[in-house]
Amino acid sequence: MGRKAKGINAERELLHMFWGTGKWMALRAPASGAIKYPCPDLLVGNLTRKLAIECKTTKATKQYLRQKQIEELKEFANVFGAEPWVGVKFTHLNWYFMNVEDLDKTEGNNYVISIESAKRKGLLFEELAVGFE
Repeated sequence: MGRKAKGINAERELLHMFWGTGKWMALRAPASGAIKYPCPDLLVGNLTRKLAIECKTTKATKQYLRQKQIEELKEFANVFGAEPWVGVKFTHLNWYFMNVEDLDKTEGNNYVISIESAKRKGLLFEELAVGFE
């Protein structure tokens, strides 16, 4: 399975997880990264919260993100009235969600999420989706 298909499947998995709670509605934005406008991978919401989520999946122990990706996520979330989050799924682990303010910067002003930082600073799906209904 190619990287693109793997990413699409991860986005769909997460979409179904949110819908499966019965408390959230979710929409996958398949144009994310393919158009010139800021656009998250998923928009998720209920009566009290709106989340704009950039989804990543990796076999590695670290997931790198470009500064532009995070800036666009923050821009979209700000205008849309949503909270900007990055969801990362490391192979054989659960989904972890990082608030963009908790991301670690690299030397080149990009961002990185390691398994260790995700476990330390991130939220599991249950903590994000069920803990804050």
